[in-house]
Amino acid sequence: MAVAFADFVRGLRHEDIPEDVRGVMRRSFLDTIGVAAIGSTTANSAIARRCADALWRSSPDVGSARMILDGRRVSPAGAAFMGAATIDAIDAHDGSTPARGHAGSAVFPSLLAMVDAQAELGQHVDGRAMMSLLAIGYETSYRVGLTQHATCADYHTSGAWTAVGVAAMAARILDADANILRHAVGIAEYHGPRSQMMRCIDHPTMLRDGVAWGAPSGVTAAYLASMGFTGAPAITIEGEAAAPFWSDLGTVWRIVEHTHYKRYPVCRWAHPAIDAVRDLMAENGLASKDLTKVLIQTFHYATRLAGRDPRTLDQMTYAIIYPVAIMAARGRIGVDELRPDVLEDPEIRRIAALTDLVETDHYTKISIEKRWADVVLTTTDGRVLQSSSKTPTGDPDDPLSDAEITEKFHAFADPILGRENALEIEAAGNALDSLSASELERVLSLVLQRPVSAIIAEAAAGERSASAVAA
Repeated sequence: MAVAFADFVRGLRHEDIPEDVRGVMRRSFLDTIGVAAIGSTTANSAIARRCADALWRSSPDVGSARMILDGRRVSPAGAAFMGAATIDAIDAHDGSTPARGHAGSAVFPSLLAMVDAQAELGQHVDGRAMMSLLAIGYETSYRVGLTQHATCADYHTSGAWTAVGVAAMAARILDADANILRHAVGIAEYHGPRSQMMRCIDHPTMLRDGVAWGAPSGVTAAYLASMGFTGAPAITIEGEAAAPFWSDLGTVWRIVEHTHYKRYPVCRWAHPAIDAVRDLMAENGLASKDLTKVLIQTFHYATRLAGRDPRTLDQMTYAIIYPVAIMAARGRIGVDELRPDVLEDPEIRRIAALTDLVETDHYTKISIEKRWADVVLTTTDGRVLQSSSKTPTGDPDDPLSDAEITEKFHAFADPILGRENALEIEAAGNALDSLSASELERVLSLVLQRPVSAIIAEAAAGERSASAVAA
């Protein structure tokens, strides 16, 4: 029997959360922090950091929160904005194919911001409470996303539906009653960004998946409601058409059914084709110099990624042709492939130029719960080789192993956080439920404080500048 929404949000206890749900949340904790670490090096993050510091000051009444990997204090909404922009800057975070987007990139930074602000007010959260809050934020976000996609004509970004999940989670943190909660999610639904996903696919920019506005919309909604601002109902929760999506709340967990993890830091729609070219080349002993033509066959939305000649990393990661060319030329897509020089690599550009991208009706019809593609390679000796049909590695039925999640985390986090700090975060993530409030705050400080690598880099830049002036 389903649990009423207000009872789920206000009453969920750690012991109510099945172990498989907790396991997903532990993996997402580690995975998302790794993405935040590498995301903090981007221009997207730097601009969001400056904006939050300039525009989002806080009040002693609500507390202030440190910005992720920056350390400066702003309002909880400002820290959520900056953190979401930072995580969303690298397309490597967890997601849900049926919900067509990502919960963690909004839920995590919002949770970190509010927990940090509450701690400043003397109200502390331990690992068990953290787990409950994550479960509320994710599960609500996924179900609102499913409802929205089924009932709205346009394809909206994750920011549109994570705003509601964040508001529910934030209302729980603020100990809101059922009426305040109802208004909080209603405000978030109304104020959340109904941004068009396909616009940013067709014209990739720093806007990305909308969570940079969805996260602060949800945080702000909870505070507004607690101050008496009205906004109920949220029709994605209370509307008649929404009912089927909430009928098993608390008994079935979309978190377990839907959460996937990314092997590559590019749009997931490109992953089946990337895997296909990797496997087909390996099976046939091919190098990129052996290729004269590449044909990618996939579903409609993926063909909109295109991206034969990206000029920015935003364009490259919201592409399919160029990431496939990277895999063909380098045999990997990792941290090194997120550097600007990848856009000028002559062999990657050669492969991209000889690659065609087409839609197949069959893949478009079946790419609902999963995303499908195959590739056809033509070689210099005249062979035409076709891959099998592929879906992304990392889906719930073909998950990344714990070792792969950990390896990905350290590849992203170690250069930014330092190996020792990254190992401490890894250990804490694996034992999240058992952390005391002080232990959790210690780990979160490693994520929220300015990393030593950034301090050293800035000092080195200052020395170079001083030397140039002296010369």
